[in-house]
Amino acid sequence: MSIGIIGVNHVNVTVPAEQGQVAKDFYGTVLGFPETPKPEGTRQNMGAWYDLGGGLQLHLSIEDDVRNEASDRHVCYQVADAAGAELHVRNAGIEIIPDSRPVKGTARFFLRDPGGNMIEITDAGSAGILPATSGDSRG
Repeated sequence: MSIGIIGVNHVNVTVPAEQGQVAKDFYGTVLGFPETPKPEGTRQNMGAWYDLGGGLQLHLSIEDDVRNEASDRHVCYQVADAAGAELHVRNAGIEIIPDSRPVKGTARFFLRDPGGNMIEITDAGSAGILPATSGDSRG
C-alpha cells in the first residue's frame, strides 16, 4: 500500500549561519532562483525560500554545526544547456567538482553551494535522463 504521494513540494538545504547571506546570493544571483515570501509562522529573519517553478520550492535553512561537505547527497537541477550553465558557474568563481561516475550520453556537472551542499546540474536533453519527478540520475 502507498501513502499516496502526488508530488514534491520543496527541498530543504542547510547552511551555517556565517554562510547565510553568501548562500542567499548564490541561489538568488548565480543560480537565478526568484525568492518567494515566507509564510507567517516561519523564521522570517533566517534563510530564504525560492520558487523553482512547477509548484516546487527550495528552502534555504540556517543550522548550527552543518557539515555538508562530507556528503554526496544532492539536488539535481535540469537545464536546457549544461555547457552554458557550467560556463556561467565557472565565471561566477564557483569550483566544478569532477564527475567521478560519468553516465554515458549524459551532460552533467557538480558543484557545492556556499554551505557545502552538493548540486548536480544536468542537461535536460541528454540521453538517459529521467523526468524531474522520477528520481536521481547520479545513482
